[in-house]
Amino acid sequence: MAVVLIALLVILILFGLGFALHVLWWLALIALVLWLLGFVFRTRETTRRRWYRW
Repeated sequence: MAVVLIALLVILILFGLGFALHVLWWLALIALVLWLLGFVFRTRETTRRRWYRW
């Protein structure tokens, strides 16, 4: 019985890590898009003060 509980615990931990990594990949992709948009808007708006510093 203990082996089954340990196996279920390992499966739950691995599933949780996989889900967390999936969410982190999406967050990294969103951050990359925002970062690239910052470069696009920086070249067009040079006189106005920006919300970020490069």
